[in-house]
Amino acid sequence: MLPYPQIDPVALAIGPLKIHWYGLMYLVGIGGAWLLASRRLNRFDPTWTKEKLSDLIFWLAMGVIVGGRLGYVLFYDLSAYLANPTLIFEVWKGGMAFHGGFIGVMLAAWWFGRRNGKSFFELMDFVAPMVPIGLGAGRIGNFINAELWGKPTDLPWAMIFPPFSDPAQLPRHPSQLYQFALEGVALFVILWLFSRKPRPTMAVSGMFALFYGIFRFVVEFVRVPDAQLGYLAFGWVTMGQILSLPMILGGLGLLWFAYHRAATPPAAKGAAL
Repeated sequence: MLPYPQIDPVALAIGPLKIHWYGLMYLVGIGGAWLLASRRLNRFDPTWTKEKLSDLIFWLAMGVIVGGRLGYVLFYDLSAYLANPTLIFEVWKGGMAFHGGFIGVMLAAWWFGRRNGKSFFELMDFVAPMVPIGLGAGRIGNFINAELWGKPTDLPWAMIFPPFSDPAQLPRHPSQLYQFALEGVALFVILWLFSRKPRPTMAVSGMFALFYGIFRFVVEFVRVPDAQLGYLAFGWVTMGQILSLPMILGGLGLLWFAYHRAATPPAAKGAAL
């Protein structure tokens, strides 16, 4: 069994002002995405300036934060937030849903693309390889907060999380680290390598949706579901799996459509119309 590193969730306190590691992880994700997007900017559009890229990252970040929070409220604990709406603003306590953030990013990309002469999938293909940086950083934030841990296990890397988080004090899967390794590191490597060569429009977006959905679906088997929801069917189906399944199917559909369209001769496309 590995010892859980006792890390204060508050990274810095200045009087009443407290800066939490969880919030800093969002800055790491946004900053990392901006740096890598800057490296790829000329390949994407040589006419774009760093200022326009900064505007894009800003609106995508707003989509992540607003969508992620509203997604958690709607998908995971609506009754609690209806009973006490002020809890919605206490983001430092956690409670962000990736699938809500993903919807927020898509809406922001669609809105920004319409105003800057880019299609929705042009922007999504461009930003998809940068997203795992934020996902990985967010999972480290979950680990520091001692939240979203896994089921009991006797594996040698099991951890006992602090009593305030797990009163049962059982050795558990550190599922946050599994998600960091899969949704952060592995997904980044897959998308970065895949996008280094020219791909049909929608292909990179399809790879992102497919592999994120697979990784999240698999980890949910060892992650304890949110207490207020529990298992939704058959004693093992979780909300995370239900929300990930459309991403897997959608990713496969995007990949098929991207390569099918790329392989169709222009004359055949015209005839089909």
